[in-house]
Amino acid sequence: ARSSLAASGVTINNLLPGAFDTDRLRGTMSGAAQKSGQPLQAVMDARRKNIPAQRFGTAAEFGAICAFLCSQHAAYMTGQNILADGGAYSGAM
Repeated sequence: ARSSLAASGVTINNLLPGAFDTDRLRGTMSGAAQKSGQPLQAVMDARRKNIPAQRFGTAAEFGAICAFLCSQHAAYMTGQNILADGGAYSGAM
């Protein structure tokens, strides 16, 4: 699909988000904290330490990536997997 649409100016990319500071992430971490008997902050700190950037992404950062992909600045990008994970995947390699 991407090759036939690219000629028409339609790009298809895959945005792969890592850990972003959202209600969903906090809910997941809260469940993990309850199961482990640890405070939520300790569980979140442990998760953060596994990310090379040493922090979670923000909603504003995710939005900026989406805006870029929808802009003319990304018009030549198609068929790409874009990792937005603070280096977590590459750090695991």
